[in-house]
Amino acid sequence: MIEWYLKVVRDNYATFSGRARRSEYWYFVLFNIIIGIILGIIDSVIGIDLLGTIYSLVVLIPSLAVGIRRLHDVGKSGWFTLIILIPLIGAIWLIVLYATEGDRGANEYGEDPKADYNEFEDIGKPEA
Repeated sequence: MIEWYLKVVRDNYATFSGRARRSEYWYFVLFNIIIGIILGIIDSVIGIDLLGTIYSLVVLIPSLAVGIRRLHDVGKSGWFTLIILIPLIGAIWLIVLYATEGDRGANEYGEDPKADYNEFEDIGKPEA
């Protein structure tokens, strides 16, 4: 899980081109939720909302970048991110797009990030 998070934050901090797999996007979201809960608890103990705000600002660019790359994987433009501005329906549609399996093979945004990867070959192997 942390490898996907680090791939987004460290390796692709502001990379808006290319494609992102579902696992890359959703592990990044999950890790952000966990960190947000931890920082929320710390902020409530301290009494000021400082750590959560700083963290949110730090991950704003990578969050946008991985969301746009995820949309590229399903063959949509990054501008589809703005669909969130449509109340309720926009958020639901965007979640559906993020959860949809990406296009097989290359599309106009790049090569398939799943190409030449078989998850079953990694089962039981120790992590490097």
